[in-house]
Amino acid sequence: MLPRRRFLQFAATGAGAMLVAPHMALATVPGERRFVFVIQRGAADGLATVIPAGDPNYAALRGGLAAASEGGAKLDGTFMLHPALAETARLYAAGEALFVHAAASPYRERSHFDGQNVLETGGTAPYRERDGWLNRLAALMPGGEERAVALAPTLPPALRGRADVTSFAPSGLPEPSDDLLARVGRLYQPDAQLHGLWEAALAARDIAGDRPKGQNPADLGRLAARFLLKPNGPRIAMLETSGWDTHTGQAGRLNGQLRALDTTVAALREGLGPVWRDTVVLVATEFGRTAAANGTGGTDHGTASCAMLLGGAVKGGRVVADWPGLAPGSLYEGRDLRPTAALDEVIAAAAAECFTLDPARVRRAVFGGVPVGRAPEGLIRA
Repeated sequence: MLPRRRFLQFAATGAGAMLVAPHMALATVPGERRFVFVIQRGAADGLATVIPAGDPNYAALRGGLAAASEGGAKLDGTFMLHPALAETARLYAAGEALFVHAAASPYRERSHFDGQNVLETGGTAPYRERDGWLNRLAALMPGGEERAVALAPTLPPALRGRADVTSFAPSGLPEPSDDLLARVGRLYQPDAQLHGLWEAALAARDIAGDRPKGQNPADLGRLAARFLLKPNGPRIAMLETSGWDTHTGQAGRLNGQLRALDTTVAALREGLGPVWRDTVVLVATEFGRTAAANGTGGTDHGTASCAMLLGGAVKGGRVVADWPGLAPGSLYEGRDLRPTAALDEVIAAAAAECFTLDPARVRRAVFGGVPVGRAPEGLIRA
């Protein structure tokens, strides 16, 4: 007998491209609040996203990369936003975007695989935890089966764990006919378990609606909104973005990456409509990039970066930063932005405030209760 995850992955593929977003996962929780985690795989450059233009050492360290990032929205006396984040700038002006700078997970090396594992599992070292922090968060919520669904070829580590998670794999096959779907349904009808699983797969297909012609950022945002709007449906989502490893030609590549992220968030906001006011979007990466540009117009693997909180439920319009500065003596190991904010604490505080949970309980259940920094407060509107 196929386990739930394998069956639904098989069912969605066999049905011929039931769903189109290979990088999205969702979980069901009660209430009206929505929580979306967007992971930036590849180590996004926080120094070029929320730019410390007021730091006297920034321009000299970045050279041509600093000039390429000019023209963005001014956030305060120190920071400005990359010009590709035009919609995000509008959210900031409306008090719906907050940035936590110089933030990092407990990981202090520079391996993408290890760094992403620590970020997604919420552990203190690579591969120490077997489940993911987002799954543990979903497990705190009351509910029965099918509290989560992953639209991905493989389930993201952040959503692996004991909370029931169903996965759907996209397919390049043509759309199946209604007759084929009906025949398969009749085939599974006598089997109580397989029939129920098939019905669940068809339900997710119905939520996705007509398959978009492409898998562009706007498609992803709109598709996520469809799932999050379903009555009694998912309230937790995960979106994966990749391509943030900008060792060379960073100016053009990062501009495209940030524009795509901006488009995804804008499409999600538009798709959610009035529900956006109850939504929190957390954007985070495994680690940052070097303070100085390298010789190929890029930056190398670093340490601290910048986390974003976006959404109508966010108490935004500000940059939260215990700014360490970019002077030579202030850099971590003489090369990286020094971490002064614990990303685990930011995640725990945002999730707890989003779902009105006890912050200590969330830290204990989701991140092992190990305090790794000062816990921020007042990130989310009551």
